[in-house]
Amino acid sequence: MNRSRFLSDILSTIFERRYSASAAEDKRPIEEVCRSLLTGAGEVSGLKLARTIIARYGAMDPQEKEAFFRFLTEELDVDTDAVEASARLYGSERTPEHLEALIGTAEPVRQELLRRINQVPGATAQLVAMRLDLLGFLKDNPAFGRTDLDFIHLFTSWFNRGFLVLRRIDWDTPANILEKIIEYEAVHAIDDWHDLRRRIEPEDRHCFAFFHPVMPDEPLIFVEVALAKGVPGSVQEVLAEEREILSESQADTAVFYSISNCQRGLRGISFGNSLIKQVVEDLSRDLPHLKTFVTLSPVPGLNRWLQGLKEERPDGAVSEILSAVEHAERSGDTDSLDHFAPEMRYLATQYLVEQKRPNGLPLDPVARFHLGNGALVHDVHALADISPNGLRQSSGVMVNYLYDLSKVEQNHEEFATNQTVAQSRTIQSILRAGFPDRKTRKTANG
Repeated sequence: MNRSRFLSDILSTIFERRYSASAAEDKRPIEEVCRSLLTGAGEVSGLKLARTIIARYGAMDPQEKEAFFRFLTEELDVDTDAVEASARLYGSERTPEHLEALIGTAEPVRQELLRRINQVPGATAQLVAMRLDLLGFLKDNPAFGRTDLDFIHLFTSWFNRGFLVLRRIDWDTPANILEKIIEYEAVHAIDDWHDLRRRIEPEDRHCFAFFHPVMPDEPLIFVEVALAKGVPGSVQEVLAEEREILSESQADTAVFYSISNCQRGLRGISFGNSLIKQVVEDLSRDLPHLKTFVTLSPVPGLNRWLQGLKEERPDGAVSEILSAVEHAERSGDTDSLDHFAPEMRYLATQYLVEQKRPNGLPLDPVARFHLGNGALVHDVHALADISPNGLRQSSGVMVNYLYDLSKVEQNHEEFATNQTVAQSRTIQSILRAGFPDRKTRKTANG
């Protein structure tokens, strides 16, 4: 271990013990400690109070945590009378001092409390965990959403792209981080260390993650990349244990086949768009022979949409497909699904391109993410993920989103301005052909 790191760990341990003991000595209600932190001016006393709040919160049971969030929401909210008075004053005389006063009164007091708590080394991770608790209370306490807005506001600033560090994850990465990659993989489960090694050690496999300097051992988000010849049409092809390993020089395509957010307490703070763009830039620089950058993505909202659609089709085709998918998921026998592949491909394409929310954006969350980044819908594949999770989530369908570097900015602008879904000629052809004729269709998975 590095000597300075060793000394730092010793001092950190001593510090932790001291402030834990100090927190135990302070018998005041946590609300009173919070008010003392907000009114105090001394840095040393402020750090002590902030440590006390962190330690006390960590020892709370769920009911006590709920009461704490109610205190933040109701007692440390905006003083609307003060805002009104400051606004009138600034309206009558627009001086920097009056503007500063207006800004100060318009901000909820709890924001300043969270900032002061964050002065403690390691507090950022504790506040991320605190926000995860808060999210669990929102359903029964919708007013807590006001406090959640403050967490989002602060986290958006603290986890700004300029602070994030991109690191490659490989077999030499420390074991504690590799364990978290296994734990946090949210798209295609990693079964064990052997499975992880197959995903990150071969020459044609890459993994990249964003880290924050104050949470150096906690990945925020990571992406798994397969180097390939041509665009793959199934995750079984990408993850096949007996596949042929390519040399980097043989590959012409980089496939982003799994993107996993690691910190649930940072939900709503977007890292994925920056991650993909940064990885594309790095791979383009290091492997200039790569010409194509695509995803192989799930379609998480497809089955839910199909459930609503089945009542609208009098021929019972959608009901028949869903029944076959449910049977395949239960039995593990997916051969019968080949019969429905053309219909599944068409329906998934229709869902991705044509189904919109009231605001005009695509219904599917993954589609919104990649299209918002400037990608286009390149191709749709039936039976591309026949794992139980793939069948349960999207009837086994997956989609390629293409990042054409020459058109990314144009696609992004069109999507942001006009909600235009950029799409390939293949996708346009599928939609023009319409729902497959059940009498003449051929068995194919696209």
